[in-house]
Amino acid sequence: MSIFNVGFDRKGNPVQVRFEKGGRFDLSPELDAVRAKRPLVLTTPEQVDQGEGLLATLKERAAGIYSHATMHTPVEITLDALETVKKTNADCVIAIGGGSTIGLGKAIAYHTDLPQIVLPTTYAGSEATPVLGQTENGVKSTLKSERVQPEAILYDAELVRSLLVPMSVTSGLNAMAHAVEALYAREANRLSTELALSGLRAFVTGLPTVVDTPDDLTAREDTLFGAWTCGAVLAQVGMALHHKLCHTLGGTLNLPHAATHAIILPHATAYNEAAAPDALAPLAAILGSNTAGGGLYDFAQKLGAPTNLQSLGVTESDLDKVADLAVQNPYWNPVAIERQAIRALLQDAYDGVRPETGGIS
Repeated sequence: MSIFNVGFDRKGNPVQVRFEKGGRFDLSPELDAVRAKRPLVLTTPEQVDQGEGLLATLKERAAGIYSHATMHTPVEITLDALETVKKTNADCVIAIGGGSTIGLGKAIAYHTDLPQIVLPTTYAGSEATPVLGQTENGVKSTLKSERVQPEAILYDAELVRSLLVPMSVTSGLNAMAHAVEALYAREANRLSTELALSGLRAFVTGLPTVVDTPDDLTAREDTLFGAWTCGAVLAQVGMALHHKLCHTLGGTLNLPHAATHAIILPHATAYNEAAAPDALAPLAAILGSNTAGGGLYDFAQKLGAPTNLQSLGVTESDLDKVADLAVQNPYWNPVAIERQAIRALLQDAYDGVRPETGGIS
């Protein structure tokens, strides 16, 4: 077992992080850390069994389970979950799952200030950030607040051992996107850069092993460490073009979160690479490529990740709408976010072509 404290929650207390295989069978370290007596378990409909397993472990201590967490954290689901929190008199939420469930836990915390315990089952990394993305009326927006930073995180490699290889790959690329953007972020500094590169190395070395031997717990724990590192660095710096595009695509077209990140990442990176060549050069070296954008595309392709938006059901007619939305209220970015260039980037991502530095092939 490895427990360490890092960062701070909304009350100035260190966030407790634990790495332990099988740790989900005893959550007392996390429950003690947040002083919870009546936790509510959160899951998606597809992960009810894992939630029920936690209920069996918690026994009479559990307040119950809410199993309707949904991709992109729709506001209406949050409001429904808040009613369950009120009815059960829960004093804590335990989110077991990926970004959908973790996002719901964050949304509940934002409204109630309840402490959160998170057991990630993917590599999304949301558990390590004070960022919440939520969708209302087909528009996804993000906010950053100490109120949504989980207080305790348990990384149990056994929980991701059964994660299907395709999802492991896209989820890993999603996590890598946090670190890639950290390399050229406006707030980038020596510490954030080292954290980002550490997380990227963990995935570049670990994901191929996960693909070849999915039940390798050492590789799974290594990649979970990468997920935490990539998420932690996102908590330190701001998001840029990549996340803006993914939030726009996901919220507008209801696309799968991780796969969208996997497809957009090489193209957004190439778009920014001409303006930030020194910042992205270490990533290109890690990937064994002349360019970071091209190297990310090759890495994703080698792992069997989707490489074009068509595979997600996006139509060419969707691209104009997404481009229009993406240039509204843009995030800071090292290259100006211009509508024509963004539309060309989206076309490349739609067609699945290998990106060239500068973003337009």
